[in-house]
Amino acid sequence: MVVHRTTYSYSDEVTSSYGRAYLTPREYPGQRLLEHEIYIDPVPSDRSVGTDVYGNTTTYFHVTAEHRNLEVTGESLVDVDGEQPETMPGSDMAWEAARPTSATGPLAVEFTLDLRPPEITADVIDYAAQSFAPGRPLLEAVTELNTRIHDDFEYRSGSTTVSTSVADVFAAREGVCQDFARIGAACLRSQGLAARYVSGYLATDPPPGKERMVGVDATHAWAAVWLPGLDGAGTGRWIAFDPTNDQFADERYVTVAWGRDYQDVPPLRGIIYTDAKQSTIKVSVDVAPVEV
Repeated sequence: MVVHRTTYSYSDEVTSSYGRAYLTPREYPGQRLLEHEIYIDPVPSDRSVGTDVYGNTTTYFHVTAEHRNLEVTGESLVDVDGEQPETMPGSDMAWEAARPTSATGPLAVEFTLDLRPPEITADVIDYAAQSFAPGRPLLEAVTELNTRIHDDFEYRSGSTTVSTSVADVFAAREGVCQDFARIGAACLRSQGLAARYVSGYLATDPPPGKERMVGVDATHAWAAVWLPGLDGAGTGRWIAFDPTNDQFADERYVTVAWGRDYQDVPPLRGIIYTDAKQSTIKVSVDVAPVEV
């Protein structure tokens, strides 16, 4: 069960608020969405659900009632099956063979391209090359890259913002999960591999002997590398890895959305009309197992 609550507070009345939310977990082999609802207070005068170019579900809303507080809560019940990357057919192929082409992976080619402004710097290329020696198995190379990012960069909450560049994170050698996912993706793309940014949740376990606390979890981010299908159909699969925790995604990971970068799939974004000079945002995420 996932409960993701975001509360905005303003120092003056907001007369109109437009929002777009990525709060609906995806459905794909290995993850099923059993129940889902998004609650918005004040109640929107207009609301709709759509799908973006990557197949993510997005919710649009327009609040016209004057308000100083806006609360958006997503509640989801999700069934996740973990899959070990080493069991995926072809995961032991040489990494060069995993570079997609218009024939082998037409839908994956876009994910090999650099962003704007560019993220693939000389530092990124040199850093990635240390793991991607010629002919090395893809899974082995990604495993090492995952560990190196985890070991070489310090996790420090609040050290970056959503606009911090990969180059700045490389220089500071610190960041948060979004930064480490972006570094992983940039490194893969620097080698011609397809990489996507994944947004979602990670169920964390409490310390031994302690009760689980509500709201201590946060939104999480990780990366995924494309693995071509062996049947030549051009679909392929994705291996998700988490540099923040130095592991591959398993049944504790709930995928909400994926794209090229954070900017493609932020949990919430919007526009408000107000004379307020100050505003605050409070986010709590609770991910808890449900007994069946």
